[in-house]
Order: sequence, then C-alpha cells, then structure tokens
Amino acid sequence: MTAGNRTDPPRSGTERETLRAYLDYHRATLAMKCAGLTDEELRRRSMPPSTLSLLGLVRHLAEVERAWFRRVFEDGEAPLVWSDRTDFQAAYDASGSTRAEAFAAWEAEVENSRRIEREAGSLDLAGYQPRWGEEVSLRMALVHVLLEYARHNGHADFLREGVDGVVGA
Repeated sequence: MTAGNRTDPPRSGTERETLRAYLDYHRATLAMKCAGLTDEELRRRSMPPSTLSLLGLVRHLAEVERAWFRRVFEDGEAPLVWSDRTDFQAAYDASGSTRAEAFAAWEAEVENSRRIEREAGSLDLAGYQPRWGEEVSLRMALVHVLLEYARHNGHADFLREGVDGVVGA
C-alpha cells in the first residue's frame, strides 16, 4: 500500500461497501502520513514520557489487524507480530525497527484482513475474540478496526507535523 493510493469513500453504497471503503481510506491515510520519511524520522517519538512514533503506530496497527481478523476469524492462537506474550504495547517500541520491516508486516496483515472480509458471506459472520472471551460479528470487527485507525491517524497527524511540519488530509 503506497501513499498515493488513497481514494475518498463513496457518498452512498451498501453497508459493506461503505465499511470497506472507509477502512481502506484510513489505511491509506496512515501510509500517507509516513510517506517520504526516513527510518529515523519514522522512529522519532512525540514527547517524553510517550514512546509514540509513526513507526510504532504502523506496528501497532499491524497487531490490530491481526488481533481482529486473523485471531478472531481464523486462528485464536496466532501469536502477535511483536510479542509472544500477547502484549499489545510491545508494538509501540519501534526503536529497533525499520520502515521495511514494519510496513511488510502491516501490509501482510492488511491483505489477510481484506481476504477474510472478502471471503465472508455476511457481515454477521461470527468469530471468537479471545481477549474478550466471546463471539463478535465481522461487522463489529470492521467497525472496531476502523475506529482504531481513525483515532491513531489523529495521532499520526501530530507526529508527522512534529517531524517535518507537514499537515493536512
């Protein structure tokens, strides 16, 4: 996924088309916020004591994709990408990470998530969320992941501005 592939969501469509389009829009927004930066710039932290960085957000959202699609609808025992102890905070430590590593993991999880959604016959498809110990629908997972991206893209706006002053969309 590259920064230049962001398409505005449709003004109308089915529920599924709308959810898919908004999620892809936010995925592309994250890529856009990271475009053109070096590994060092992507690892730059916001401000003490926070360890938040753009690269940390990419890593975290790879975990979010995995946790809400792969683990819920395919393999509840699948390990996280950056933690074998199911520590969702571990992804934020991007101090030893590179763009290539983080984006490869994120893009692989995004593609797997898209495949799961495409192959599902219905948004009512139920999967088991191991963190909650209960079943959730694909619809709920899509909405949850969309909200994660929307929230973290707000962080990405501020992080990018802090790196090089770039703001906007």
